[in-house]
Amino acid sequence: MASDDDVNLLVVVVDVNPIWWGQQALNHSEVTLPKCIDAVIVMGNSHLFMGRNNKLAVIASHIQESRLLFPGKQWKCGDLSAEASILESNASGSKDGKYELLTAANEMIADDIKDLMTKTGQINGQQTETVLAGSLAKALCYINKIAKDTKAGQEVKSRILVIKAAEDSALQYMNFMNVIFAAQKQSILIDACVLDSDSGLLQQACDITGGIYLKLPQANSLLQYLLWVFLPDPDQRSHLNLLPPVHVDYRAACFCHRNLIEIGYVCSVCLSIFCNFSPICTTCETAFKISLPPVMKAKKKKLKPMI
Repeated sequence: MASDDDVNLLVVVVDVNPIWWGQQALNHSEVTLPKCIDAVIVMGNSHLFMGRNNKLAVIASHIQESRLLFPGKQWKCGDLSAEASILESNASGSKDGKYELLTAANEMIADDIKDLMTKTGQINGQQTETVLAGSLAKALCYINKIAKDTKAGQEVKSRILVIKAAEDSALQYMNFMNVIFAAQKQSILIDACVLDSDSGLLQQACDITGGIYLKLPQANSLLQYLLWVFLPDPDQRSHLNLLPPVHVDYRAACFCHRNLIEIGYVCSVCLSIFCNFSPICTTCETAFKISLPPVMKAKKKKLKPMI
């Protein structure tokens, strides 16, 4: 059972891929980036309200960078009460002494998202995938920083929630798996809420770390599922009737065509997986030494003596 003095840290990683969200806007989809950010803000506020030692961090995963939206540079370790005087000057909401800090936090998250999306440079054809592995690595670094700054005798119980929009990136497979096993070693849960197509990488991440994987059944019910499934911490989940675990497909995806394969060719240097044999690894450009069958010398025929 968790102690009242334990720190409950929730790190939310939001996929803000501008290409994917732009396509949703063109298709007039029910789920939009502003609605997604609003749902994340509501969940973050609820998490902070549930305990005095609860801490929150929000990371935006872009195609060009990973940005820590909350807490900002002037906030120390996500502790809102420590920077009350700074935040009250930025808040434009109610001044009844109750909601000013969260109002300022919400405004700063929204403003930072707008700044990130408007500063998106020219997108090349090769820069269309979300740097999710880097965002998860940044989340682990932030969790480690919080753990080091915690008072003696306090335990930090951390978890990561990934809100996934775009498809998986096969090129990030190795970095992604390294992050997963690093989180498992530190007993950090990884939850995943997938908005579109299933993510095999996140299925493995949730299964390995003991988190919950959910592919959103209805696009307009994001907030309801965030509050019902992902808001309770691991200690509370054992008392709730949550969704059953999904079947995890542990087949590897080839790096050449991104197809799931059962038998393939593995590079001995970078461990990239390919469905077809290639003499040079396209990931690390290692040239393989191909062992050819030994050449059999032709036997000399014995000449029959002339009679």
